Amino acid sequence: MLYPELFHAFEEVRWSMQTDVPWALFDASRLSDEQAQTIKMNAITEWAALPATEMFLRDNREDSDFSAFMSIWFYEEQKHALVLMEYLRRFRPDLVPSETELHAVRFEFDPAPALETLMLHFCGEIRLNHWYRRAGEWHTEPVIRRIYDLIARDEARHGGAYLRFMKRAIERGGVEAKRAFARIGVLMASAHRAGKPMHPTNLHVNKGLFPRDTVQSRLPDPDWLQRWLDDQIQFDDTWEQRVRAMILRNLSSLFGRRFETAQELNRFRKELALA
Repeated sequence: MLYPELFHAFEEVRWSMQTDVPWALFDASRLSDEQAQTIKMNAITEWAALPATEMFLRDNREDSDFSAFMSIWFYEEQKHALVLMEYLRRFRPDLVPSETELHAVRFEFDPAPALETLMLHFCGEIRLNHWYRRAGEWHTEPVIRRIYDLIARDEARHGGAYLRFMKRAIERGGVEAKRAFARIGVLMASAHRAGKPMHPTNLHVNKGLFPRDTVQSRLPDPDWLQRWLDDQIQFDDTWEQRVRAMILRNLSSLFGRRFETAQELNRFRKELALA
């Protein structure tokens, strides 16, 4: 089982909201209204770990090891929402998300293949790590910069844990698992072609609720994410290339074959289809 090892590893590096966030360094002159609004949107988005966890537990009912790991992932993701809300409570109480706004992003996701979902969220953690790193550079207020650094590090660790479960899936499922991971990997490594941010919170997950079946569509400002990426933190092609390179590097390690481009990964996917 992976859960016991991951539990101890995560315990050793877990940060404290009381001692690791330098609340006393807050500088009101370095926090704009625009920046504060984005913190609210990020807090609500992080709250969506709740329906994602419900989805994971439902679709992985036969995998108690992975389901147990969800206790760690869920705790840390909800902690992200909490620390962002605590920041607003202390310094911009007018922007603290309401319970109604938080509950709006809790809705049922349609069942989906567990392996594809695992790969999707692995790539999502990589992307979110880079988004938060860039957000930390964009913000000018020192406390929120530290918070985004802490959260970004968590997302990187979550991606590493998902990768462990992906390796285990290949050991158990062989070519079937490889096909699933390669298929989603091509999609996520070609995100620049999609014309929208490729992250689980921005994908349609409930046909019956369309078009309000993405987490982002249920935020107080549904158009916020694209504006945050393009105009505010300016997540440009250079940053997107870093995400793509990280996905390909990890899949190269996973499959034991080097991929420099999404096209090379796609050729490998086609080879697996014929296997």
